[in-house]
Amino acid sequence: MSAADLILMADRIHTMAGSAAPTAIAVADGVIVALGDRADVRDWCGPGTEIIDLGPATITPGLVDGHFHPVMGISLTRGVDLSGVRTLDGLKAALKAAAVAPGGWIEGWGLDPNAFEGAPITHAPLVEAAGPDVPVFLLLFDGHSALVSPRALELAGITGPREFPSGAGVVCGADGRPTGHLLELDAFSLVRRILPADDPAARRERLRDLLDRMAATGLTAADAMDFEEDSLELFRALEDEGDLPVRWRCAPFVMPGAGAGGLDDVIARQRLSGRRWRVEGAKFMIDGTIDGGTAWLDEPDTHGESTACLWPDPAEYAAAARRLAGHGVPIVTHAIGDAGIRYVLDTYAGLPRTRAPHRIEHLETMPSELIGRFAELDVTAGMQPIHCTHYTRADHSDNWSTRLGKRRADRAFRARDLRDQGARLTLGSDWPIAPFDPRAIIAAARLRRPAGRADVEPILPEQALTAEMALEGYTTEAAAAAGRSGRLVPGQRADLTVFGLDPLTADPDEFAESPVHLTVVDGTVAHRPQ
Repeated sequence: MSAADLILMADRIHTMAGSAAPTAIAVADGVIVALGDRADVRDWCGPGTEIIDLGPATITPGLVDGHFHPVMGISLTRGVDLSGVRTLDGLKAALKAAAVAPGGWIEGWGLDPNAFEGAPITHAPLVEAAGPDVPVFLLLFDGHSALVSPRALELAGITGPREFPSGAGVVCGADGRPTGHLLELDAFSLVRRILPADDPAARRERLRDLLDRMAATGLTAADAMDFEEDSLELFRALEDEGDLPVRWRCAPFVMPGAGAGGLDDVIARQRLSGRRWRVEGAKFMIDGTIDGGTAWLDEPDTHGESTACLWPDPAEYAAAARRLAGHGVPIVTHAIGDAGIRYVLDTYAGLPRTRAPHRIEHLETMPSELIGRFAELDVTAGMQPIHCTHYTRADHSDNWSTRLGKRRADRAFRARDLRDQGARLTLGSDWPIAPFDPRAIIAAARLRRPAGRADVEPILPEQALTAEMALEGYTTEAAAAAGRSGRLVPGQRADLTVFGLDPLTADPDEFAESPVHLTVVDGTVAHRPQ
């Protein structure tokens, strides 16, 4: 072989290929060219080879976040971070502390509905904290609903109920007046589109900073579950400045009412790509969220809600998925409720196969008879462990669980059942809905509670993944979902993550704090601690 560009040595290298564990790996032209022991390194060297001995560290295949919203995320995470708010008093204090220019807006994101402590979600605390004349836009944690002030409703011209092509809605009180709670994208976009615009240069900087922070946690790639707004311009602008520190596979949205023209546009966009990003796939939503009452359940939730598909006519969803799959476009569908998951599986059963398998995301409550169908139909299951561990509770006292009731909450986030029945299972964050650090997410998948919180009772601990399953969810399973290997073997691209602790043997709580010594993408160092 020719001389390597980069040689890494470490006490442990998990190739995920089932072979004997090497301690050295050689890379040339962005591809793995050799594996061996430290004694082999002298045979791989040339005058320009960079050699890094990482000592007792552990090298794994590069981590891949299976569900991310990079461009939408930088739009939705403006203003006050409310993800730590737990009470109404805390919400009001955060809003009172927010700086707002005369005539300006208060914006916030990450608000957990559990902060309302069982009370109706209305704009009353916004008015109390900010006054009646300040427009306020707060995105709830699920990214599917928002809470806005009366002044924001007035500016957007929202005075009562609205009809939308999707299952979105403007929540109104008994008097017919909006409460400020806006359900789903079509509804809250009425306010979001009148918010002050972002400066393009600031957006580029925020996206670059996001990608750098991702690489610092060991992520080498991610699946972007949208390609909207200025995604194309941003990716191209960043690549004009240099290589992206994280590679991306992007799936544009397909919303109800897209029509033939919208589907043609999604097909045309499959040709778009850059050095470390490409468009491949289409992202649908069959339902909304359980917390917002917009999921699609077999039976109503305890509020009498979550009984409808996001598409007014589900057959239109199936027809759109069929047309795109017929053009070779892999289909990704957000499906949270049992009825929604069933309908998507039934739809996928009639679709042609594509280069990458079709997939279903979230899968929050699911009866046992659906579990085996994922392997049977070769459908990828995408799950986000922190959705379970951060927003639900073992005693079912949280908003999500009380809406479902015990029977359905007891069949929540069934990650282990899916793996045990042969399903391909990718793990991810759904950022900005939840934090993206993969170390904490891998730990949560094993513990069924937040990392570092031994005082919290695990949620359905029988659904915990093994250490190997959790690592696979970020490596080989995530790669297989994209039609790749994800293993460290000669001939595969050199995406690698280097941890201070071994993810297969370290205590999960300790691993969540493991240092990341190196992140390598295409054989190039994307992150190295200062």
